[in-house]
Amino acid sequence: MDVHKRTLAVVVSDVEIDGEYAFERRRFGSNPAQLRLLAEWLLEQQVEEVVMESTAQYWKPVWGALERYWKPLCQKREGARPMSGALHLAQAQSNRAPHGRKKDFPDAERLVKRLVAQELTLSFVPDPEQRLWRTLTRAKYQQTRNRVQLQNRLEGLLEEAHIKLSSLVSDLLGVSARRMLKALAEGETDPGAVAALADYRLRATPEQLGDALGACRELNPVYRRLVKAALEELELIEKHMGQLEQEMADLLRPHQDSVQRLAEVPGLGVDSAHQIIAQVGATAATFPSAAELSSWVGACPGDNESAEVNHGHRSPKGNRPMRRILNQAANAAVKQKGSIFEILYRRYVPRLGHNQTIGVIAHRLCRLIWKILHQGVHYEERGPAVSCRSKQRRTARMIRELRSLGYRVQLANPQSAVSA
Repeated sequence: MDVHKRTLAVVVSDVEIDGEYAFERRRFGSNPAQLRLLAEWLLEQQVEEVVMESTAQYWKPVWGALERYWKPLCQKREGARPMSGALHLAQAQSNRAPHGRKKDFPDAERLVKRLVAQELTLSFVPDPEQRLWRTLTRAKYQQTRNRVQLQNRLEGLLEEAHIKLSSLVSDLLGVSARRMLKALAEGETDPGAVAALADYRLRATPEQLGDALGACRELNPVYRRLVKAALEELELIEKHMGQLEQEMADLLRPHQDSVQRLAEVPGLGVDSAHQIIAQVGATAATFPSAAELSSWVGACPGDNESAEVNHGHRSPKGNRPMRRILNQAANAAVKQKGSIFEILYRRYVPRLGHNQTIGVIAHRLCRLIWKILHQGVHYEERGPAVSCRSKQRRTARMIRELRSLGYRVQLANPQSAVSA
């Protein structure tokens, strides 16, 4: 199938013959009624395998319709073979046509020929439940990006208004800064009164805060209204993020044990565990080995060899969400004092530099994730000097986060953790 937004170019052929394939062509629409007609026509033609290109998002409704209307009946057909009902999603780059030779039906025919010749790069498409997990985690990630963009816009607005608050607080959207910004938005004109709303633990002195907020005496009302609108938008974004996080926790409650075991790994947490399970599954059953998972993610070294000369070990592109999670987790893991990841970082960074060392740590984390999910084991710290107090604090924090999402957590040794 050559998939477009409104139309599908479909060809059918018997590939178990010698010589040139004979193709039967048919064009369908992409609306639900046409997709049901497509499934019926494929059943009439006794089609056993279907391959389509991963064209933007337009392949998803086609895939879902065939999973619902065609695949089950094809598998139940009398004399069905092991590959009956198989759906394949090919990466578009692996089905490229010569320049100036691209047409819909020839593209579909080329898909068939390259599938038989095993020349296509096929994508991993999880089951419908896991696809729903992915949709939720990616929606939450987009909300996180929106929050960062809002923070940048707010900082630019304050700089324009000569309010130098971001120079004195580490988090412009933190509790102290938010109280002061709310006072500004409500019309407060006394810098001292606004500065008094800061938390006592803030490093900046009241005099420094008063100086940074001095422009609020003559602040234009337009700026106050824009700050108020930004704070209202921030509350809405955080509300949506909380709803998405709770929705994800509800869906993954049957896999609570996998979430907890992943959250124990340095650099990871409950949110990271949700994202990883959404990408690879609750048991990583699709990947027979840790090496295959690393290759799919793109966390392993690549090979670029020609004429027995290696031209580089740059990693393949792989799965972008998983690579992002692993890189963030690796940067966090190497900062945990006394952990094995900090030791590895100090060992490799003089020779490889920061970026390549983070790649090495991400590769190890990826293999560790496969072992934890696939074999059901718990993480054991092999570093020499992780203090008992830091372990208690991290355990208590993780337990509070799990319980806030509705998970039931029972401690094997209640004396080893502080009360949560």
